[in-house]
Amino acid sequence: MKIKLTSQLLANGHVIQKPVGDEKGYWVGAPGAFYAEDEFAWYMTYRIRRPRGVEPDRGGEARIARSTDLQNWQDIWTVTKDKYESASIERSAIRKGTDGIWRYFTSYVHPSDGRWCVSVLKATDPKLFEPEKREVLFTAESLRLEGVKDPWIFEKDGTYYMILSVAIQTPKTSEEAHTTLDIFNTGECVSATGLATSTDLDNWEWQGIIFKPEGSNWDCYCRRINSIVPVGGRYFAFYDGSASHLENYEEKTGIAVSNDLKTWKSLTQAAPAYTSPHSSTSLRYIDAQSMGGQIHIFYEFAREDGAHDLRVVEVNDLPFTENGEFDLSKYAPQIFG
Repeated sequence: MKIKLTSQLLANGHVIQKPVGDEKGYWVGAPGAFYAEDEFAWYMTYRIRRPRGVEPDRGGEARIARSTDLQNWQDIWTVTKDKYESASIERSAIRKGTDGIWRYFTSYVHPSDGRWCVSVLKATDPKLFEPEKREVLFTAESLRLEGVKDPWIFEKDGTYYMILSVAIQTPKTSEEAHTTLDIFNTGECVSATGLATSTDLDNWEWQGIIFKPEGSNWDCYCRRINSIVPVGGRYFAFYDGSASHLENYEEKTGIAVSNDLKTWKSLTQAAPAYTSPHSSTSLRYIDAQSMGGQIHIFYEFAREDGAHDLRVVEVNDLPFTENGEFDLSKYAPQIFG
């Protein structure tokens, strides 16, 4: 039986985690999943957020959970933003290397300059990660950007591709914007996607910007790739999009295509592909993981009360064709009324 990925399916997804509050500004999400074949188990990192002004405030905590069935999850490790001396923690990624070492790539606001950065923790077991031993991989200054965050990793033929959310300077950008400790929420940058590559998960080479907003459509402020699925020799990406920084926390999902993982084209320029039917209609941070003929879709979903929960669905058919087409009218009819 073919199970296709549709907005209706996503609206009925299994809830993995609920937010700690029942109103706008409370989220649990930004998932980063990894399947450990030697354990027959899934690991997933996610973050917990409260509204600004509600202690411990935005991006206060990140956790790692483990599951053997995708339905029942047990938290095995947690970190709070004070361990990074940071104003906020964002999306992270967990990965076990061929050397047997676990790595936890995480993004947070660096205390020295108020800009988003990405660091890594290493341990023989995810329960043993020590935040004080973090190694900073990318800073905004080192990449000549205004911010870098939200790592996600894709492996192809022994090369690891780290997808990153980046803030690009515009004529509006000022140093004062960084005093807010979140350049993405000021309107003084453009939110795009960057890429770094590695063959060992330790030494990373920056490749540059691979996908950025253009024009004046629904995604003219933000194009943040969240995950990638190979189909018929091409690559398809789920990306978060928004028209301005006012939707910075309530993005919707678009689709992009690439032949080489470095040059991407949006297939959903007219409208987002996937949305929630509730509240802000936000559906974001899709993490698509392929395994055994199934594609497991982890995502953050806006509820009726405005809060976001963390969900998962399983599909075996995606609405992409090998020649790079995406059939919006068939798979997301709600966009057209």
